[in-house]
Amino acid sequence: MRTFLDFEKPVADVFGKIQELRSLDGSAAVDASDEIQKLEDKAERALAEIYAKLTPWQKTEVARHPDRPHTSHYIAELLEDFTPLAGDRAYGEDAAILAGVGRLAGRSVALLGHERGADTESRIKHNFGMARPEGYRKARRIMELAERFRLPVVTLIDTAGAYPGIGAEERGQAEAIARSTEAALCLTVPSVAVVIGEGGSGGALALAASSHVVMLEHAIYSVISPEGAASILWRDSARAQEAAANMRITAQDLLRLGVIDAVVAEPLGGAHRDPVRSMADTGAAIVAALDALAPVDGTTLKAQRMERFLAIGRHLDG
Repeated sequence: MRTFLDFEKPVADVFGKIQELRSLDGSAAVDASDEIQKLEDKAERALAEIYAKLTPWQKTEVARHPDRPHTSHYIAELLEDFTPLAGDRAYGEDAAILAGVGRLAGRSVALLGHERGADTESRIKHNFGMARPEGYRKARRIMELAERFRLPVVTLIDTAGAYPGIGAEERGQAEAIARSTEAALCLTVPSVAVVIGEGGSGGALALAASSHVVMLEHAIYSVISPEGAASILWRDSARAQEAAANMRITAQDLLRLGVIDAVVAEPLGGAHRDPVRSMADTGAAIVAALDALAPVDGTTLKAQRMERFLAIGRHLDG
């Protein structure tokens, strides 16, 4: 069953009519195939018109759509012989971050990614993709493992932010995020990060400090959620739409500002409408980036990565 967002109501109405006709089509008395085709064409045109002018807040809603493919889906679709790795060797396992090694288009890689979960049970298990300190320490461990065995690192970003609970703070959340970010910056192997949904705060940057950063067309990436920014600026989270419009959180804005390197186009209506195609296109973008980075020596890779993040500050300041 399709899940429509509020701004997609015109399309939802047309799809409702299509479903009604399909329930009648095939009977001896009714042949609705022509009418169904006309309505499907109408729905596609309406969807194209809506998605051609999405606001930053509407993109935020698309980025958070529950049916968008998650890290577990990308692993299943893109990687062969994936071996999951768990635990931070200090406290425990954090299911909010999936990690392991596998083969991407014949190339051995280490992969890390936030996992939100697909239903109530799995969302609770994965803590909605909000990692605790042990998750970021696991990420650092896997990156160090990749460095030791000269494996490229691929990270998939999809989190509202790091988990803000008391226990997480007691166990050193800020330090864990900083160490994970440091490990990502200091790699001498190629690294590619993809924001596949919501890239929120330091919880996202801890995995996204890569040589090449890609965003899906309707993903968002920001230092704080629009609701959080509205609460701080105006003491009113209801002004989240206004905050989103001013935060430059969309892939298009961030590409223009030089924060990211590329945007992967999504199927019409978002990645959730054709997940297999969207994941294939994302996989192709990752492979292309790794191919471009492969000839660069490790010392240069590290220096270029450091410089690209310093350059962001210089560019925005100027």
